[in-house]
Amino acid sequence: MLTRIGAADGTPISFSFDGQPIAAVDGDSVAAALLKAGQRVLRASTVSGAPRGPFCMMGVCFECLIEVDGVTNRQACMVRASSGMVVRRQDNTAGALIA
Repeated sequence: MLTRIGAADGTPISFSFDGQPIAAVDGDSVAAALLKAGQRVLRASTVSGAPRGPFCMMGVCFECLIEVDGVTNRQACMVRASSGMVVRRQDNTAGALIA
């Protein structure tokens, strides 16, 4: 299980991910909150349909693309989690199965 480095003294917030509530702390990135909640797969590869998720955590690799409040192609590692946001897995492949 992942743990937070340092104090978790921020304000608790929550958002939804594919309809499930995700707990976070104000200041967390969406990727950090999702990883902490055990969510590793955020999208499917556009080429092979292989599962993809956070990798570099600094906006370079584009493996963590998600939909945030209806806007696609957002990098989960670069989006600050906010209370009430609606986050969904992004599926850019026709018929690819992502879990």
